Amino acid sequence: MASMYAQTIDGDPSGVRVKAVVGVIISDGKGHLLMERRSDNGLWGLPGGAIEPGESVTEAALREVWEETRLTIRISGLVGVYSTPSDGRIVTYPDNGDVAQLVDIVLSADRIDGTPTTSAESIDLAFFPPERLPGEMAAPAVRPIQDYVAGFTGVIR
Repeated sequence: MASMYAQTIDGDPSGVRVKAVVGVIISDGKGHLLMERRSDNGLWGLPGGAIEPGESVTEAALREVWEETRLTIRISGLVGVYSTPSDGRIVTYPDNGDVAQLVDIVLSADRIDGTPTTSAESIDLAFFPPERLPGEMAAPAVRPIQDYVAGFTGVIR
């Protein structure tokens, strides 16, 4: 599956399709957040990906987290809906060259069970304290994490 954190492009976004995706901020119960370093771009971001036809946002979140981390989670809330192109949400997918503006639906979740296990989509998975997140983060992950840490919910940007 293509990455929700593909390389941002510059230029005219007219004619670019819009794609709904889900990202999940997972807490370990100690306040640490799970970050995923993606194999397609080497940047740290949130587990997540496309919402498939016929799938709910919650189903997509649970599926994507399981596929990418092998963790069982419980969705705890909506952080927000993010669509601002200047936040890195116009992307080129490296596997097929498609260009899309992402509408990220970002949920918060609690880890229930499992040990983070990398998949073909990830180089590394690790829990970080919010004040010491990795430096090389994918642009679409930054604003939702800032909002989550600030305690915001239901943000629309």
